[in-house]
Amino acid sequence: MAPKYDLFINNEWVAPETGEWISVENPATKETVGQAARGGEADLDRAVAAAKAAFPAWSRKTATERADYVHVLKDLVKRDKEKLAEIITSEMGKPLKEARVEVDFAIGLLRFAAENTLRLQGEIIPGSTPDEKILIDRVPLGVIGAITAWNFPLALCARKIGPAIAAGNTIVVKPHELTPLASLHLANLVEEAKIPKGVVNIVTGDGPEVGVPLVAHPDVKLITMTGSTPAGKKIMAAAAETLKEVRLELGGKAPFLVMEDADLEKAAEAAVQSRFMNTGQVCTCNERTYIHEAVYDEFVQKVRQKIADLKVGLPTDPETDMGPKVSEDELKKVHEMVEKAVRQGAKLETGGKRLTGGVYDKGYFYAPTLLTNVSQDMDIVHNEVFGPVMSLIKVKDFDQALAWANDCRYGLSAYLFTKDLGRILRMTRELEFGEVYVNRPGGEAPQGFHHGYKESGLGGEDGQHGLEAYVQTKTVYLNA
Repeated sequence: MAPKYDLFINNEWVAPETGEWISVENPATKETVGQAARGGEADLDRAVAAAKAAFPAWSRKTATERADYVHVLKDLVKRDKEKLAEIITSEMGKPLKEARVEVDFAIGLLRFAAENTLRLQGEIIPGSTPDEKILIDRVPLGVIGAITAWNFPLALCARKIGPAIAAGNTIVVKPHELTPLASLHLANLVEEAKIPKGVVNIVTGDGPEVGVPLVAHPDVKLITMTGSTPAGKKIMAAAAETLKEVRLELGGKAPFLVMEDADLEKAAEAAVQSRFMNTGQVCTCNERTYIHEAVYDEFVQKVRQKIADLKVGLPTDPETDMGPKVSEDELKKVHEMVEKAVRQGAKLETGGKRLTGGVYDKGYFYAPTLLTNVSQDMDIVHNEVFGPVMSLIKVKDFDQALAWANDCRYGLSAYLFTKDLGRILRMTRELEFGEVYVNRPGGEAPQGFHHGYKESGLGGEDGQHGLEAYVQTKTVYLNA
């Protein structure tokens, strides 16, 4: 029987005021794998009140004491790695081997937050008189509101909970309604770690029922959200009513630049990995591949073969490279974008259809797709696909590759494959993206800084800069 979860508020499991639950579907089989409470505004208010009440005592704990709690939580996640990976796979359709990587990433995020809380340093500045010192302290904000996306159901919760509570805040998390189960198991671990009541609260439900009142709540001091750019814009507008801080990690349209001097085998392997991991449902995925005309034909042959070698199947199969899309709507959206690209002149080399027959009939499986003859003016070059579709675009030189890469409203991640140091140095000045992977596939590190430019968001996460997003400065003019 599928597990049924209540809301996690003030370290208690409580039924929703609505008396309703949301069924969570396995996208590979369409089976119900769990039920999450359908929270509402009254439940959200209760969670924020619990977080607000817990804040004074929690914020007064030393950095070491808070870090110790986060270390315990990290160790429990490590202990339950296989269980958590299985939950991620069941609710999201991510291949089990990739789900294990996600759990490891969550562990790394919690570890970094715990280890670096003691490094939230202030400053001492000379005063205006001989007996004065000016202190700039870093203090927690209060109650944090967190909204997570469906594509990394555990890691995104850890990415927000870890630094928020390590820095002395309390938090209310709204997981995505498609994939809430991993976060609810994490709530069990919060309870087991004996993190004090009210410090971490998880309220499941739809965006209008939980997310909107969370953003609007006057007692929430910062909203951190991972999701789509349209949703981020609405959150930013709503947050303006109470002038709360906003941290948004939004959409991406990562360019993947392959120059004529690149290691083509390494570049092709990275291009395919960075496009088809998690069925292309990653904001940092390779969304448009720019290849120098001198190596274009050879590169096409290499990626075509590597795509043909991908095994699409049940995510629990250890041999599976790519699982299903997360939902029927997501599958249809991707297919419509592919069909439009073909109408606009792209050539369909492989894929471009829903997979059927056998296990494919039970889920939302889409064939790994390769498009060539793609031009810069096509819609698929400018709109986020978020699916297993690789678009190849020929460029004549590095100048054109840079110009076309920057011809984009997004600015999250980019890739560059070249052996030319001069080009790499130019990239650091001219490529308008917050993070760039040079001669390697994608995948950010907990100690890095994950952030985008333009419509890819505001602020950033991970590393010391991400941790500092969860504190505010207080200036003290100190006199005897």
